[in-house]
Amino acid sequence: MATLTIRNLDDEVKDLLRLSAAKNGHSMEEEARVILRHALQGSQPSYGLGSRLQQRFSHSGGVELTVPQRSKPVGHRDSEG
Repeated sequence: MATLTIRNLDDEVKDLLRLSAAKNGHSMEEEARVILRHALQGSQPSYGLGSRLQQRFSHSGGVELTVPQRSKPVGHRDSEG
């Protein structure tokens, strides 16, 4: 893990961080990590639902599904309506 030092932080910002940390039951350091993580999440590429589901459940090993053969060509309609 990396260490980050922030110099010349306004006293007001430090006080707001301290109050937010206390409200959330965190240390100031943990609160700063949470804020940074939350602020930067939107800058990462977003993935579709399928990709997110695959990532979330990939540890289970997955399943192989068989795709049944089609009996009629795609787009075929019966004349009975």
